Amino acid sequence: MADLKFEVIRNANPKPDAEREEIIKAPVFGANLTDHQVVVVWEKDKGWHSAQVIPYGPILMDPSAAVLHYGQEIFEGIKAYRHQDGSIWTFRPEANAKRLQKSAHRMALPELPTEIFIESLRQLIAVDGAWVPEPVNEKTLYIRPFEIAAENFLGVRAAHRAEYRVIASPVGPYFTGGLKPVSIWIALDSARAGKHGTGEAKTGGNYAASLLAQNEGYENGCSQVMFLDAETSTYIEELGGMNLFFVYKDGHVATPSLDGTILRGITRDSVIQLIKDRGLKIEERKITLDEVKAGITSGEIVEVFACGTAAVITPIGQFKSREGSIGAADAEPGELTASLRAELTGIQYGTVEDRHGWMLKLAD
Repeated sequence: MADLKFEVIRNANPKPDAEREEIIKAPVFGANLTDHQVVVVWEKDKGWHSAQVIPYGPILMDPSAAVLHYGQEIFEGIKAYRHQDGSIWTFRPEANAKRLQKSAHRMALPELPTEIFIESLRQLIAVDGAWVPEPVNEKTLYIRPFEIAAENFLGVRAAHRAEYRVIASPVGPYFTGGLKPVSIWIALDSARAGKHGTGEAKTGGNYAASLLAQNEGYENGCSQVMFLDAETSTYIEELGGMNLFFVYKDGHVATPSLDGTILRGITRDSVIQLIKDRGLKIEERKITLDEVKAGITSGEIVEVFACGTAAVITPIGQFKSREGSIGAADAEPGELTASLRAELTGIQYGTVEDRHGWMLKLAD
């Protein structure tokens, strides 16, 4: 495994420099992909092999490929940041590698070793580093590692062949309003994941399960959806792709505890550490919807924000549902929310001290 070498096959027809620069000037999340992709193959009797960097393009897939029928698929989201000196860095890749491994275990896929995960990022940046934007307006290169069951077989069992791939897309802020608070739709009759299910895995099915409620949210002027626990529809879990934090007027912060149905967000974990660094009390516990409604109405809860790799930290101004709304769509972002966001993005872009050793250089 340690001697797995990456073969590099460069794209003979990469995007012209002028076209690439035009894309980077105003990137749209996920709309334009870089010139290359990484692929590593796993087979039950061979392990991981055939590591390659190849031109970006369609995947040739048999109609009986297991991923198309049984949803054996997992993914990660991680970013590459260009610092002022031109070097390229990423944020906590070991944590992403570990989460990918846990997701793989839950979905009966092979676990990719951490060293291959990190090397795959280095290999992609080595050929597509020019796609990493300059550090202005929170532009980054969003990297999407993913793993799929690639065996051609219709039987219901764990696949004997899998592929790990990495693709990337230059992006700007996930929510174009910057620090402007967003409105969130409360899914009262739709659950994202159930107890003992796949909620803790970063797998496509969990996101597919959120889309119907998300459509309803869009129709009601909301940017994301908040899900409640599947068992009682009482406790707040998370948004469709982000974790939640609530700031109370006495200064303490609370976030829903992890119980197997909530994704272990790497940004969430980082925010918890930054809150502790400030000497503030942080509670990981069950939080009811009724508590949040009452807290916002009474002023006991003074800030709400969500966090994730794509959007970093986003203030929430209003919650809406078919039963009404709480909060205000035109609310100002909270002081702690804005401060934590500035600190975290500062660490990622190299302008704030990285006290915890979270950043890893990918290229000079």
